[in-house]
Formats: sequence, C-alpha cells, structure tokens
Amino acid sequence: MFFDSRQRAGVGWAKARSAVPTNGCARMPYYRRLKLEGGAFFFTVTLADRRNDLLVRHVERLRRAYAETEKRFPFETVAICILPDHIHALWRLPDGDTNYASRWSFLKAGFSRGLPASKARSPSKIAKREKGIWQRRYWEHAIRDDIDFERHVNYIHYNPVKHGLVTRVADWPFSSFHRYVAQGILPADWAGDAGELSGRFGE
Repeated sequence: MFFDSRQRAGVGWAKARSAVPTNGCARMPYYRRLKLEGGAFFFTVTLADRRNDLLVRHVERLRRAYAETEKRFPFETVAICILPDHIHALWRLPDGDTNYASRWSFLKAGFSRGLPASKARSPSKIAKREKGIWQRRYWEHAIRDDIDFERHVNYIHYNPVKHGLVTRVADWPFSSFHRYVAQGILPADWAGDAGELSGRFGE
C-alpha cells in the first residue's frame, strides 16, 4: 500500500523514464503499455457521511486494514489517493481473479472494527448490525486500454486539488503520487490539467 512518500517506491505498471513533462498531465510513453491480464479496476469507495474526515483522521487504522487485506487477498495497488471521506484506487488483480468485492468488504470491515457506529444509521443497517460508516455501494470501472489507464491514474493523483484540499498535488500526503515522483515518472511540481482530467469517474 502506498499512502504517502514514506512508503517503498514500487510503481505498479508505471515505468520510469529519463525525461518527464513538467507541465500538464503525464503522457504516453511515460506509462508502460498496459497489460490487462488479471484485470485492472478503478474504484471510488466512500464513507456514508461525506462530511466526515474519518479516513485521514484514522489513516494508520486504514493502513493496517489495507495491509491485512493485501496479505489475505493479494493484489497490486497501481495508484491510490486517500481523501477525508473517500478513497480512489486503481488495482490490478491476479490472473483469473476478479473478486474485488471480497477485498473491499474485508478492508471496510477491518477499518470499521473498533470504531463507534454512526448515529445516523438507517433501520436497515441497524437490523443488519452494520456500523453505518461506509456507503454500501461503491463505483468500479474496468480499465479498457492504455489511455483509460493513464486518465484514471492522473485523476487519482489530481483529486486532492480538484476537491480544494491543496493547491499542489505534491502537498497532499496520502497519495501514491509521491511514489511516482520517487521513481522519476512524474516531476514533483506536476499539477495536472483540469481540462485533461474531466470525465465521469464515479463520485
């Protein structure tokens, strides 16, 4: 898992190059050609209360739940960004494995364990003994090709700026962006381009 620059510098599909554009989005061939064996998926997973900052306030708890999920159900984190109330991630699953639902269920349960239940739980969630911390549903999107892959990685890294949390991508600590910088794939002053990053990404 790679939530900030202190994590080890593995880069998933991204391949370092000697020259990286310093203005706008990274463009091919700075990302190695996508290989879809095993399946690649983009996710948006949100808290039930979108006004909450639980994910960054308890980011160490989230890291532990994430690490345990990776250990129990292996997968590759290509890119990730933790926002106060939601997570964007792009995963690559092992060959022949598309069971991301079990992974997210395990991760969400691990994070919620030990936290108090939401006071705003619906009767349905109370009946099912759910704490009401997470939205039940989440957005998933199967990555189609190289360009689709590139757009979603860029979107993930740009998201804190999009939401007005920081003015520079590099200023948000809970992101795999720092891993890409450490590997020379993106410059530290990469800021993305709102026009390039527009589109439907499941928020």
